Amino acid sequence: MLLTLTTTHKPATDMGYLLHKNPFRCYAFSLSFGLANVFYPEASEEKCTVAVLLDVDPVELVRNRHHQQSTMPLDQYVNDRPYVCSSFMSVVLSRVFGQALNGKCKERPELVETRMPLTCRLSVLPCRGGEPFLRKLFEPLGYAIRSQRHVLDPQFPDWGESAYYTVELAKTTTITELLNHLYVLIPVLDNQKHYYVDESEIDKLIKRGEGWLADHPEKEQIARRFLKNRTSYMREALERLMDVNPADDGEIEEKIDAVEGDVESSLNLNEERLGSVLAVLKSAGAASVVDLGCGEGKLLRMLLKEKQFRKIVGLDVSIRSLEKASDRLNLQDLPPMQKERIQLIHGSLMYRDRRLQDFDAAAIVEVIEHLDEPRLRAFERTVFEFARPRVIVLTTPNREYNVVWENVGPDKLRHSDHRFEWTRADFARWADAIGQRYGYTARFLPIGKEVNDIGAPTQMAIFSAQREA
Repeated sequence: MLLTLTTTHKPATDMGYLLHKNPFRCYAFSLSFGLANVFYPEASEEKCTVAVLLDVDPVELVRNRHHQQSTMPLDQYVNDRPYVCSSFMSVVLSRVFGQALNGKCKERPELVETRMPLTCRLSVLPCRGGEPFLRKLFEPLGYAIRSQRHVLDPQFPDWGESAYYTVELAKTTTITELLNHLYVLIPVLDNQKHYYVDESEIDKLIKRGEGWLADHPEKEQIARRFLKNRTSYMREALERLMDVNPADDGEIEEKIDAVEGDVESSLNLNEERLGSVLAVLKSAGAASVVDLGCGEGKLLRMLLKEKQFRKIVGLDVSIRSLEKASDRLNLQDLPPMQKERIQLIHGSLMYRDRRLQDFDAAAIVEVIEHLDEPRLRAFERTVFEFARPRVIVLTTPNREYNVVWENVGPDKLRHSDHRFEWTRADFARWADAIGQRYGYTARFLPIGKEVNDIGAPTQMAIFSAQREA
């Protein structure tokens, strides 16, 4: 199996410092399952490529099968392990490029955080789940992907295509980030880890997934496969990934509320916004509503006053916000019948959650502008593809209106935590694309006093699921 890593960063031979491997030498590493060779097919100032060629010894595989179990009697003799990138390659990356994987470079420490154009080519990679799963894993991380699927046997085309691909991943990033992505995701794609999995694998997953896995839309599937389908391990890993620091979350949310209050208080915009959302939910005839990103529960309190809503759920990633919502709603002292109607749950909009399914309606109030592009893509799938309520009411700022406020203006966002703010045309394009992709129709309503040519301060989209034929 062969893995190559190429950069055109100048000078490209800086890669040698980061990998702790001289571009003008060849290296061989003896492992329990075979031999790993590291060499540079090209090394110039303009372009540098490092290659890792792993030669797995099938005899050693049979000798080391005492931890493995199989229902196939000949599996230990007839398998693809010597020929494909799998968990063996992750072990090689850890052994051969351990310092780079951990972000260490003694001679040139400034290079560790240097983002450079990198292209990784993997031959051959098992994709158990096909190309769609390959893209689900790497596209949210910002990679451009090229893949070539291989047939089972060119001499027998009727046998069809295999589960094996030659894959090329391209991204401008750090070598440390790329290696950590590969370390975790190569075994996930293969889904046949070669060694015994114990609790230490959870620590490896958390360490190598630091900074990216918690927000990955497929993190549940990644954790399940990386931990060899051990459900208890998977749950522990997900709980640790979701272990948000309540104090930090609360401080961030308080800052957001303070800034929004300074900008919008003169318009009583938040009250009008929540009132508009409530009116739409009532007119839609919804009996069950989930407030996604419920914060401190202002909308939940309004919903609880309406007898129409028999099931109300508030979800937020901040434990501190949920505690404040509980206090605001006085949940502990509610009458039993009221208490049965409402529930607060801790979770993220970045990955699929079965608890969000089977609702008549969802409210998403001033949430999406806080998501960067990969998280927004994950959010779209979580809400519109997986949860799929009948009606979705979503609000977001109208950037055109910012010129009304002196301390904001046309070139600034309303506060520093916003990743973007859309014009009305931007919002319409996004909503139309969502509708085409997931089967919803959208209509738009302004919230707040409208101004000629720039619209209202808040824009609302009401998505209605199309009936399946």
